[in-house]
Amino acid sequence: MQSFEALMERLIFWSRWLLLPFYLGLCLALVAYFVSFAGELVSVFQNIGVWSKNDMLLSVLKLVDAVLVASLVVMVVISGYENMISRLDIDAERHGISWLGKLDTGTLKVKVAASIVAISSIHLLQAFLNVQSLSNENLMWLVIIHLTFVASAMLLAFLDRMAAAKGN
Repeated sequence: MQSFEALMERLIFWSRWLLLPFYLGLCLALVAYFVSFAGELVSVFQNIGVWSKNDMLLSVLKLVDAVLVASLVVMVVISGYENMISRLDIDAERHGISWLGKLDTGTLKVKVAASIVAISSIHLLQAFLNVQSLSNENLMWLVIIHLTFVASAMLLAFLDRMAAAKGN
């Protein structure tokens, strides 16, 4: 008969599988985001020659933003599953995902923060391209929020580097 402590340890260990629906939910959200992306892409092609260069650039930036968000979701799903649930039985080198198995949660946080900064940069560029439609106060807040993301990402990277140095 197993001890109560051993039983609890097993229960806690196997509870990691409760994360699976979250990762599957992110995969479903990625499908929905793809549908939105496809709609935007169709809109770009329908308006070639109709939109101004500025409007076309804004639409392309929306597509770039969508790619960054989708890539971020994929990175979180794959590395989260790999780190928290179970190793993936995939030849990562052959599939071009050599980072598989190398992202710990600290590194993943830094990559997520860097992606948020990139996404925020795109939104800020979109605002600058439409600067005439924004008040100075709105523009100021966009810059402040972006700089907050930048500072947070830098702090996370610094803390991750310090933790890695202590681990060695």
